[in-house]
Amino acid sequence: MTEIRSNSVDPDEVAFYTRLADRWWDAEGPFWPLHVLNRLRSQWIVERIAPDASAPKPLAGMRMLDIGCGGGLLAEAMARAGADVTGIDVTERNIAVARNHAERTGLSIDYRHDSAEALATAGAGFDVVLNMEVVEHVADLEGFMAAAGALVAPEGHMFVATLNRTLAGFVIGIVGAEYVTRLLPRGTHQWSRFVRPEELEQLLARSDLSVVERTGVRVNPWRRRMTLTRWLGVNYMVHARRNAASA
Repeated sequence: MTEIRSNSVDPDEVAFYTRLADRWWDAEGPFWPLHVLNRLRSQWIVERIAPDASAPKPLAGMRMLDIGCGGGLLAEAMARAGADVTGIDVTERNIAVARNHAERTGLSIDYRHDSAEALATAGAGFDVVLNMEVVEHVADLEGFMAAAGALVAPEGHMFVATLNRTLAGFVIGIVGAEYVTRLLPRGTHQWSRFVRPEELEQLLARSDLSVVERTGVRVNPWRRRMTLTRWLGVNYMVHARRNAASA
């Protein structure tokens, strides 16, 4: 197994997701919340950046990077929408699962066992960088966000999804999700790594990325439904753009 050396990579997080890697595409398994979320976030992303969201391939011609791609749920959704997708993950087993599934579904996705820092050092650039459900798992948030920001091409976009470091974030995002409803496996999140929206916006601004839209995500674990909401108290998503006017 090849080890990625980066200040943002937490070996404990890598080990955690390695144990779960073979369950990514089990819609009834531990990742079922991501399957539900994927439908919501995919539509939200497409509607923010596609010239015509109703077109058969609304993202055709867009170079897109999915950081922390996991087993490929979001990467495949973006590829089906026409984007030229590169997916990276620091968990090697995730990349193997993602490649295998893409091959079986006939999708061409460039999956790499790599880090954002390594790609940034190599001078890579993308029209869209997806940074979804990742920032709350990294050990060096500032360094990671600087690398991710460097990967956004001029006039490009970044999408970030994470959890808010609030009391509600702790009660609902950890106690409720991991212990009461068992929405997520125990140990999925650490509250100290949750990121407040104002903190995220400051980090984005350092890379000349301005927030143009933000939304909260409401989770109903009993009905297995997720919807958009104005409340950012627990789960939220942000759309930022380089050289765009701040919201």
